[in-house]
Parts: sequence; C-alpha cells; structure tokens
Amino acid sequence: MKKRITAKQAAFLLPLFLLLAVFAIYPIITSVVYSLFDYRTNDQTVAGLYTGSNFNAPLFYEDCDYSVWYLGDELLVLDEKDGAELQGIMDEITALAEPYKDTKEVVKMSSKDAEAMQTSIADIRTRLTDIFERNGDVEFYNGLETQDVLFDEIEGCFINSNFQGLEAYKQLLRDTRFGKSLGSTVLFTAVSVFFELCLGMGLALIMNKAIKGIGIVRTTALIPWAIPTAVSALMWSYMYDGSSGIVAKVFADLGFIAAPEQMLLSAGGAMTAAILADVWKTTPYMALLLLAGLQIIDAGLYESAMVDGATPVRTFFSVTLPLLKPSMLVALLFRTLDAFRVYDLIAVLTGGAQGTETLSIYAYKLMIGQSNYGYGSAVVLAMAVCVAIIAFVFVKVLGAELISDD
Repeated sequence: MKKRITAKQAAFLLPLFLLLAVFAIYPIITSVVYSLFDYRTNDQTVAGLYTGSNFNAPLFYEDCDYSVWYLGDELLVLDEKDGAELQGIMDEITALAEPYKDTKEVVKMSSKDAEAMQTSIADIRTRLTDIFERNGDVEFYNGLETQDVLFDEIEGCFINSNFQGLEAYKQLLRDTRFGKSLGSTVLFTAVSVFFELCLGMGLALIMNKAIKGIGIVRTTALIPWAIPTAVSALMWSYMYDGSSGIVAKVFADLGFIAAPEQMLLSAGGAMTAAILADVWKTTPYMALLLLAGLQIIDAGLYESAMVDGATPVRTFFSVTLPLLKPSMLVALLFRTLDAFRVYDLIAVLTGGAQGTETLSIYAYKLMIGQSNYGYGSAVVLAMAVCVAIIAFVFVKVLGAELISDD
C-alpha cells in the first residue's frame, strides 16, 4: 500500500521542487520556446523572439543619424541645385528618425505604418541614388557605397515575425549532419559502455576480495576517475600525438593504423582514440557502482554454492550475476546517459572532427559557434528525447527497479 505524503513532508520537499523548477524545468521550457523561432543573434532581423511586426528603433535612429552626417560632407562638393535637393533629403531622413531618438528597444509597429515608412525610405534611397549618379564626375567624400550600406541596415530595421512553429523539427529529419552526429553518439555510447561494463565488472570482483593490500588497490583504481575529464583528455591527446605520442606509435607498430599521424586524423582512429580515453577514465566509476552491489550479497550464498560443488564460473552466473542485476542496470543507466551526453572529452580531444562529432558538440557549434539558438535548441531537445527513451528502456523494459514503493 502506497503512503500519502503529509503536509510536513511536502514542506521539506518544497526546496527540492523549487530547485527542479529553476534548474531543470525552466531551461526545458526555454529551449522549447526558442526552438519555435528562427532565433539567431548574429542576424539583427531575427535576434529576438518576434511574433508580429517589429521595428528596431535604436538602430534605425543611429543609421539615419550616420546617413545625415555623411551626407553633410557631400553638400560641400555639389552645385546649388543638387545641394538643395540633397538638403531636403537630409531633412526628410531627420524627420523620420526624430520620433525614435530616445527609444532604447525594439518596438511593435503595425503593418500599415511599417509599409508607409518603408515606402518613404525606398523613395528617399531612389532620389539619393539619382543625385550621386547625376554627379558621376564629382569626387565625393564618402560616395554612394557608404549610403548603400547604411540604407541596407535601415531597411533591415523592419523585423517580421520569426515564429516558425515546428519547422526546426522538420529540418532535423532532413539534416544529414544531425543524423551523422546521432550515429557517432550511439556508436561512442554503445562501445564505450560495453567495455566499461566488462572491465568494470572484473575490477569490481577484484576489489571485492578480502586480501592484503586491497585498500591500496581500490584507491589506485579510482585515480583515473578522479582526474577531471578535460585534463585526462588533454593527457591522452599528448599520447595520441603523431610525432611523439606513445600510444599512436604502439598502434602503428601493431598494424592497427598505417602511421602514427593517422591516430587522430582518420575517422576510425579518432573514434577509437575517444572511446579508449573514455573507457580508461570511467571504468573505475562503473567498478565502484558494481562493487556496492557486490558487497550487499550474502556471503553465505557463496558458501552454499561451494558446498554444492559449484565452480567459480557457475557461481558467478548462478549467484553473483542474478543478485547483481539491479546494481548493474543502475550502473549501466547512469553510464549510458552520461556517455550519450559526452562533450568535454570529444571537445578537447578532437573537437568533433573526423567523424567524432556527437550531438552535444553539434548543439554547441550551432548555439555558440553560429549563434543559432532556435535550431540549436531543437537539437538539444532531440537529444533530451533520446536520453528519455534510454531511461525508459532501462527502467521499464529491462526492469531496473530504481525506486522501491516500500
């Protein structure tokens, strides 16, 4: 029978719920919102979340001010007639910009007002171009090129809605780079976790033995896990170096690669290098989780198995493995989720080159490298869905009882 949480118990859990809301739920909601917009901070027309007609008033005023300032120099070299026309254009530009002198943010603008202002700007630009073209033999201080740049920016101040709905998720289905990143992530996760489980099981069985000096063995075995991932990745990158790295030379001597230089410069070599570094780093963590499960197994069961004449191999598969299943599945779940989200190891070791670009690396390049937060958020959410599917498979399908009702 399940017990209900009392008000006092709920009060103790409230800080936890608040932390989850701030550090887990809020980022997820933000990512969902961003993914619904074509949000790119390196493009002023989509540098925000716009659902209607908007107007970048501060930039408009600044560009108009620059335009008038530069045109003031051109008045000095024009004749009286063209100079008067240019002065009139300058007055028109000033009149258009003046209402937005003290505006410091993007403002809403009706479609009708935006269309009227765009028409006025287009007309001013046409007349301005005519003046410069009529005076082609005049040596201007700045020239038409400067005004073209400024008016391109002025026209870009009119911002339409960048709401795109589910378009980013449709793009994911067509994005071959996303597919390759997903494949690289799955390959890295499956292979590394498999070897970590096998090696971690052997290491845990050794550390579980009550022998002299086992404390030193346990402490030594945990050293790789204690080293920060970025540091260990940098250390392995030196050993993979084609000119002086010991690991690259050994692999070349054994015939695994044609030359030491190909260790990190070929797709197979780079992925192997990343997996090897990850296995070395996190096998102790897997062993530690399995060791905790081994130490709760009743020693009397092993004595009974010995009395019945069971061999060590039979004892392992008939006693140890079944009783270790919950701990093993928990360890596999934690390591699989962690490996699927790998970033720092790959970033330091290969930077995602040579077929080692994982989903985390791809999302980082989109959001930080290209400032594409809309599509980058869609990639992050797709990765979150994959993580949720992995967790569901381990908890439900494989029967890992992570939380007991008792």
